[in-house]
Amino acid sequence: MEGTDSSGRWRRYGLAVTRPLVRLWESDRPLDAYALVQFAGAAGDALVAIALADSIFFSVPVGQAKLKVALYLVLTMAPLAVAAPAIVPLLDRWGHLRSISFAAAAGRAVVALYAAPRFDTLLLFPLAFGLLVLSKVNGITRNGLVMGYAPAGEGLVAANARMSRIGVIGGLIAAGPGVALLKLGGARPVLDLAAVAFAAAMLLTLRLARPERRGTEGPVTKLGAIPRLTAAAAGTAALKAASGFLVFLLAFALRSGGEPAYWFGILAAAAAAGGFLGDVTAPRLSRFFREDAAVFVSLLAAGAVALFAAVAFRLPVLAAFAGCAGLATEFGRLSFQSLMQRFAPEGAHGRVFVRYDMAFQLAWVAGAFLAAVLPFSFRVGVMTMAAFYLTLGVFYLSRPIVLARLRERAGPG
Repeated sequence: MEGTDSSGRWRRYGLAVTRPLVRLWESDRPLDAYALVQFAGAAGDALVAIALADSIFFSVPVGQAKLKVALYLVLTMAPLAVAAPAIVPLLDRWGHLRSISFAAAAGRAVVALYAAPRFDTLLLFPLAFGLLVLSKVNGITRNGLVMGYAPAGEGLVAANARMSRIGVIGGLIAAGPGVALLKLGGARPVLDLAAVAFAAAMLLTLRLARPERRGTEGPVTKLGAIPRLTAAAAGTAALKAASGFLVFLLAFALRSGGEPAYWFGILAAAAAAGGFLGDVTAPRLSRFFREDAAVFVSLLAAGAVALFAAVAFRLPVLAAFAGCAGLATEFGRLSFQSLMQRFAPEGAHGRVFVRYDMAFQLAWVAGAFLAAVLPFSFRVGVMTMAAFYLTLGVFYLSRPIVLARLRERAGPG
């Protein structure tokens, strides 16, 4: 009887997971077809992250971990510099988006499969580097595909948020088997499963329709910057830097303080939940706030919560802080992503997408690097984050007044 109940629970769980995927498979909407690609790719990325975290982070003493993490972060600064010369011309030619997505998924499957039996060797960093390059290529391509597949009545914020939700769900579903395999057999079976997920993403790419050509007219620099997005880009980069700083600040603070390992898991889950909440609420809030304003409102909110979290080093307070930081970062990301897609001139998508993705990646790496190599205590680090958030938020709020006064002074002349 007990076995029958257990079997019934697993059947209901399987149906709960597969029914939404079946609906996406049967749908004739292009964005739904791409959602399946996003689901499989996110599952593979989550499995790779589980294997990387075990190999780089938790298997060595704190001091040695900091050196390895610092080396890893230095390596993460180069992928787009390596990939950009090849992918920018292809992204500017709209018809190559599906081919790039297919190649990125196929490449990740091959590298993960090759890395599985070699993950404890000196090949760790070059293989991780290769996976990161291909993941970044896929992420940049996603900007164009979502823009090309988004229904006209849905809006870019809603479409981007939906893809992010599906990615989170794919990562969460893969995390359970990934952690179980890690406990049972180490990183090798986790990477084998990641290769399967990437291969599925590759095959699902074959079902994608040709994306609709979209673009606008407007100024863009040779390096891909859009002048009207400068302020919003600065705010988004600040959120990215603070996010990287927070991840490594919490990780090393918890390890150095001797707190249980499950604390980091709870805080990571809280940050992911905050990001997921941002994906759910962003389409609704975008009806009431301009996207560029929402980026900087997120800065003010995150700064206020950071001040509160610095008062006490307790798990519930830290979880609330991590959740709010995740929400602010995700809402800022979605807001800027929709702005970038909306104002990117046709024929310059590659330059624009690569420019801002590289800038935000470097911002995240810079924040993470500071937390990894500098002797920050937790409270000093959080206070630094609070000051950083609030200063940028106040600057944004005062910016219209400053600009108006500058125009007044320039007017008579």
